Amino acid sequence: MHAYPTPSAFAAPPSANLADRRPAIPPETAKTETGKRPTMFNKILIANRGEIACRVIKTARAMGIRTVAVYSDADANARFVKLADEAYRLGPAPAAESYLKAELILDIARQSGAQGVHPGYGFLSENEDFAAACEAAGIAFIGPPASAIAAMGSKSAAKALMEKAKVPLVPGYHGDNQEPDFLKSQADVIGYPVLIKASAGGGGKGMRIVEKSDDFLAALASCQREARASFGDDKVLVEKYLTRPRHVEIQVFADSLGDCVYLFERDCSVQRRHQKVLEEAPAPHLPAETRQAMGEAAVAAARAVGYVGAGTVEFIMDVDSGRFYFMEMNTRLQVEHPVTEMITGQDLVAWQLKVASGQPLPLSQDKLAIHGHSIEARIYAEDPDKGFLPATGTLLHLVPPAENAQVRVDTGVLQGDTISPFYDPMIAKLIVWGETREAALQQLDAALAAYQVAGVTTNIRFLRRIVANPAFASGDVDTGLIARYHDSLLPPAAAPSREQLALLALGEVLATQADDRHAFGALAGWRLNGMLKRRMAFQHGETRHEVMVSYLGDGFALEIGGDTIRASARLEHNRLAATLGDKQLDATLVRHGLQRVLFAAGERLALDYVDPYAYQEAGMHGETHLKAPMPGRVVALLAEAGKAIAKGEPLLILEAMKMEHTITAPADGKVLAFYFAAGEQVKDGDELVDFEAE
Repeated sequence: MHAYPTPSAFAAPPSANLADRRPAIPPETAKTETGKRPTMFNKILIANRGEIACRVIKTARAMGIRTVAVYSDADANARFVKLADEAYRLGPAPAAESYLKAELILDIARQSGAQGVHPGYGFLSENEDFAAACEAAGIAFIGPPASAIAAMGSKSAAKALMEKAKVPLVPGYHGDNQEPDFLKSQADVIGYPVLIKASAGGGGKGMRIVEKSDDFLAALASCQREARASFGDDKVLVEKYLTRPRHVEIQVFADSLGDCVYLFERDCSVQRRHQKVLEEAPAPHLPAETRQAMGEAAVAAARAVGYVGAGTVEFIMDVDSGRFYFMEMNTRLQVEHPVTEMITGQDLVAWQLKVASGQPLPLSQDKLAIHGHSIEARIYAEDPDKGFLPATGTLLHLVPPAENAQVRVDTGVLQGDTISPFYDPMIAKLIVWGETREAALQQLDAALAAYQVAGVTTNIRFLRRIVANPAFASGDVDTGLIARYHDSLLPPAAAPSREQLALLALGEVLATQADDRHAFGALAGWRLNGMLKRRMAFQHGETRHEVMVSYLGDGFALEIGGDTIRASARLEHNRLAATLGDKQLDATLVRHGLQRVLFAAGERLALDYVDPYAYQEAGMHGETHLKAPMPGRVVALLAEAGKAIAKGEPLLILEAMKMEHTITAPADGKVLAFYFAAGEQVKDGDELVDFEAE
């Protein structure tokens, strides 16, 4: 990964240039009120994992700060563990037995000599008790004081504080009276639709939209049940629901000397089930006066709770009126902080470390400016076509786009790592920058097209469809965008193109040339007694796609769906260079077991190769006709008709190109009849055996 945080397309302020820092010497800073110069940490512990742990390590290393990692058994060989200077085991994989063990983490901090703890995001990052315990132990919590976390931890209490600070609030009820009939009466006064929201909630849990009064009590009961199960607290608040809201948040930063600034906004409106999918900065079409008003309101919110460190004040904005209202404050560094770094040229983790060590903010408000546009896409191991179910498995092939001044990849995994069921299935954050939003969109689409992942299903194709969506491309965004364009963003799977099938077939032929287990392997491309042909098939679900490959002296002829394509190709490792007719193509082919994953022209295609020698047992009952996978000669019949045969036992031997191939029983059963005798020639696809499976 390239050095954070700034694109080279503009001149960043000197303080953003990590190369200018002298790691062994604490930076010169102003003296505190006590007259002592703050001392930068020598060592910090990172109480987190994955991508954010790697992110913090990178900046700490650039500043000459040693890092201590803590890990669960599932993360013993993880990238962040290898990057850290020291690493300590926490316990088994479940978070409750590892990353949430606050006392153990503090013990490790003491044992390792760490002077501060960076909580990252998630886990203990917004746990006021952990922050207080760090302070009591004399270890800096690299985040806000416990009192600020507590003040913003309850949505209803936070909104009461914001009301006193004159921060705009959505019309609603945020009080303590939780009687169902009273809450319903408040909703009736506010006017429908309303949003019922768990006071202690987050991440979309414990939220219900109510369209009319008659539905309120049932929705309230459901919301409270979910809130109790998720947070152990069923207190709710009721607010006016905006029909076309935008999610716009402000990055704030405050130091312990009383200064507070805002580093502009991020638009996080593109969401599914209240989970962010794409984030960008600055927000599209946001007037300068609104930006300033939101920034000042966010600073007022931070000051109201005595905030110190990095925080994000989230607002909901009415698309129609342009009015904005306080939603909540996240008392930590956000997942999407890189887009702010890219447009300001500032390293927010470096700011966190400086502020937590007692130094003043690196820049004042008048020194901060927006440069260009940045967008972040979250690359997840999930299946959008199956309701975004998380995917687990090994990253058999992982090639991110090349990083440069416009493209940044923040990740915690490498090829060969496993996406486990224990944690968030994020593979990486892909962040791009451009002089304009249009340029950034172009960068993002190109980077997504170049991203190659095999071994797990990802959301990359879904992200590309969002980028291409006309409404998103024009900046006409709100939180309902994905639901509104659901059908175009999640269309039925398209059949593979002839070009893709041709590339798969060529890759398969070339990959098996030296493998004697496959027909014509070592002799691929030879002629013997006329043209040599090989039929192969690839399957996706219930659909099978066949390709007939004819071996010519100077290449191949591919028959696909009634068309014939003349082709030539070469394969080096998994890189395929092919010529189809007059068109030259480069592709990557990943082969694992029977799965084939093709990356070509920015598209990913995953199919299963149908092995002609490995008939499938699953679902095989009754009579089955086993066919010749290629032309050849029957050498011997090895089974007796009518006799019981076990799965895998040999049935007959077929010879082709002077190589023998054994056809075996696909399941337990018996041979009803052989259609050819020993010595007879067979054509590709001829039925060889009438087999009855049990």
